[in-house]
Amino acid sequence: MSGFRYGEYDDGPDPLRAPYDARAALDELGRSVMSGARPSQALRDLLRRGTRGLAGLDGLRERIRERGRRLRSQGRLDGTLSEARRLLDQAVGQERAALFPDPGDEARLRERELDELPSDASAAIRRLAGYQWRSDAARATFDQLRDLLRREVLDSRFLGMKQALENGSPEDLRRVAAMLDALNAMLEADDRGEHTPADFDRFMAEYGDLFPDRPRDLAELVDSLARRSAAAQRVLDSLTPEQRAELDALGRQAMEEAGLSESMERLGRALRARRPDLAWSGGQPMTGDQGLGMGDATTAVAELAELAELEAALGQDYAGAGLDDVDPEAVRRALGQSAVDDVERLRELERQLRDQGYLSGSRTGLELTPKAVRRLGETALREVFPAPSRGRPGGHESTAVGAAGEPTGSSRPWRFGDEQPLDVVRTLANAASRGGGPGGRTRLRPEDFEVAETERRDAAAVCLLVDLSYSMVLRGLWEPAKRTAMALHALATTRFPQDAVRVIGFNDYARELKPGELAGLSLERVQGTNLQHALVLAGRHLDRHPEFEPIVLVITDGEPTAHLERDGTSRFEYPPTRRTTESTLAEVDRMTRRGARLNVFMLADDPRLEEFVSALVGRNGGRTLRPSPDRLGAFVVDEFLSRRRTR
Repeated sequence: MSGFRYGEYDDGPDPLRAPYDARAALDELGRSVMSGARPSQALRDLLRRGTRGLAGLDGLRERIRERGRRLRSQGRLDGTLSEARRLLDQAVGQERAALFPDPGDEARLRERELDELPSDASAAIRRLAGYQWRSDAARATFDQLRDLLRREVLDSRFLGMKQALENGSPEDLRRVAAMLDALNAMLEADDRGEHTPADFDRFMAEYGDLFPDRPRDLAELVDSLARRSAAAQRVLDSLTPEQRAELDALGRQAMEEAGLSESMERLGRALRARRPDLAWSGGQPMTGDQGLGMGDATTAVAELAELAELEAALGQDYAGAGLDDVDPEAVRRALGQSAVDDVERLRELERQLRDQGYLSGSRTGLELTPKAVRRLGETALREVFPAPSRGRPGGHESTAVGAAGEPTGSSRPWRFGDEQPLDVVRTLANAASRGGGPGGRTRLRPEDFEVAETERRDAAAVCLLVDLSYSMVLRGLWEPAKRTAMALHALATTRFPQDAVRVIGFNDYARELKPGELAGLSLERVQGTNLQHALVLAGRHLDRHPEFEPIVLVITDGEPTAHLERDGTSRFEYPPTRRTTESTLAEVDRMTRRGARLNVFMLADDPRLEEFVSALVGRNGGRTLRPSPDRLGAFVVDEFLSRRRTR
């Protein structure tokens, strides 16, 4: 029997990993939304910082920066120039050593010629191109210098060319020249619209070994060559003006001697024309003691440019940004397969938030769905009031049947709009009593459905008035107030579905806030605390439900500073005028006549607020509560439940 070996799974993401917890991710996203962030910004922040057991984009960006720091410390960019000067000095020294023992005039003339060589390496090499070397060692060193320049210049434009031309045979150079001619011809044919994929396949069949990155089509080949050519230019731009001029002259001379100068210039112009968006200029600072050759320096600068692009894509700081902009191959080259898996898991998390119905809309117009808002409300309720007692029934029972409460054991025919649970047994019994259909199957009809009757509970008309003035923002009360409102709404709509609940926000004006609006409510730099307008809207809600128990809760951190004029415009004055106070208390009196008691949650120790609330409670008979911001939600929910228990 053959044996088995077990080891760590390394072929992509772990197929046995725990499923994505989209609900926990939504809760984290919701906390940002509650703090005033737009859903799109909240999602971007979530993906950047990561979530439980899942690395975020910021962690990947830090790894990118660290790799960039290591690359920049690899060495100096003038390695080829330094090596060229060293070989030139070595060749001249070897030649001098061969001439010194010779007492003849020819040897002195040659020494004088060597003495008059220009200090510029490219000019000196050009002058020595026709020199008749006396020393075989000097000639070999000079040939090594010329071969070095050819290979480094070509390697700075074609990755791996230095290794391909390691032998430096004439046949190798002729093949490179043929490749350049074929490449230029293919690009020109593409400009005329005559290029075909078959042309590219034939090109790669003949010269594919010169392109180790194995491009799949002409576009990939152009992109690779253009990026490397741009990086080579940036290597030159990183040198001093003197070094740049000297190295550029050395490269041009090397290409002229190899017969490749014209072909290389044609290719360079074509690449620039096709990719003008690349960074074709600008220096790249490098540190380190070791000098890098042109090919290695170009590779380092090209990789740094790719890392910069990747870091920008991971940053997601531009309009319309999305994880689809992150190139998995670039991530793999920079950080390895594990980083690719991290990005894919973030993509999957974003997909799950959409697929499970929590997010909708485009990247820029992202919205929380009603399902997400319900989840955020439930989460807020758990956080502000973790375990409401099961002993609190939440309402008075009556013998009439209704839409909420404990089942009575009986049922009735279903009517359109019913939300009670179906009585499955009676529904199926009704269908079965008609007899089986074709093939003995039981078919359901609308008249078969019955719903379970439940004990009716008294309903309440609930109004939560939330101060949204800018002072709430300055005091750090904005988020606790929003979270409290969502928690109360979730409690009332889930445990007391028969209740009519309204959340009313007020600053200079008041307005009703739907749960979705409340979750995504952004900060407003608005002056004014128009409690009068909020009470007007609350009164209209109570008037629409005269048979319901009225419950009005007010959350505020300041006395009223605005009221509505007769023409409906808001008037703000600070300190508050007598007119504002009187207008607000007039609405309090109307609430009192409706039988609604106002419970006020004071969030600031302010003498003016104390004086106003005392007057309000004295006229209305409500209560004053002074919770800390972190206990606001628990106070409001507990007060609501106590009001639902006792009328």
